[in-house]
Amino acid sequence: MRIIVVGAGAMGSIYGGRLSQHNEVTLIDTNTSLVEKIARDGIILEEGGVETSFHPSASTTTSDKADLVILFTKALYSVSALENIKTAIGENTYLMTLQNGAGHEKILSAFADENRIIIGTTEDNGAVLDLGKVHHGGKGVTNIGKIDGADDPFLYKVKEAFDSCGFDVRIHHNIQQLIWDKLMTNVSLSVLTAILQCDMYYISQNSYAFAICKNLIKETISVATAMGLSFDENAVVEKVRKTSENNKGGYTSIMVDIKNGRKTEVDTISGAVVSKAHELGIPVPHHEMAVSLIHALEGRER
Repeated sequence: MRIIVVGAGAMGSIYGGRLSQHNEVTLIDTNTSLVEKIARDGIILEEGGVETSFHPSASTTTSDKADLVILFTKALYSVSALENIKTAIGENTYLMTLQNGAGHEKILSAFADENRIIIGTTEDNGAVLDLGKVHHGGKGVTNIGKIDGADDPFLYKVKEAFDSCGFDVRIHHNIQQLIWDKLMTNVSLSVLTAILQCDMYYISQNSYAFAICKNLIKETISVATAMGLSFDENAVVEKVRKTSENNKGGYTSIMVDIKNGRKTEVDTISGAVVSKAHELGIPVPHHEMAVSLIHALEGRER
């Protein structure tokens, strides 16, 4: 399979590197130093104390048509990243997003028909150690599916290509249930750590913070229910509480982005809830406030 991976950060490097074992893979990134390093020396993945080199192609752009484009940029760069490789997206090219958050399909639908868009989640995680070198930490399932739940034969081709390279792909016909399940923690616990500039543990230990957290969960579930998804509010609250309690000194990426004066992905996290709520006519005042506060914090001097 000819695959383009857009974004050569930690996750893009993990997927691009491993997939290059049995596929024709091109990694695309705007960082010319990183592209030159990968083109010359490949990608080094550190997994379980063992370093392995992979050698995908690397470039700042490409016009060669792909079977599959996987988007691994931050959500706020999705449009510009896809514009950069627009000529590589042919009439039979599928676009896949495994990015954090929800609602990415709206962006992808500007570049491909909805029947060629795959959305999903990944349980794998990683961290950049150096230029072209990534630590592959937790390894888990890659969940994928179509927006309309269709049983597309291409999904099985993706599974075969990925599984042969060491991934564990599972196909779902209600992928939004998994995406919104993962979203529950990000739109409550994670967003609050950014606003309060605290670790995850603090949220469950402070009664005021956790009350806000529960209200954010409640609103998210009301939107998800209107979408036809099913969640047990008490179970979600307990899951988020345990995540908080088990992460003393643990900092979320959105908290670190605010701390370091960077733009965040809030528009595809809490913003995804607000967007869907407006579409469905459901009030979500806590989420609207959270999005406004994050954007206000982004505007501060570092």
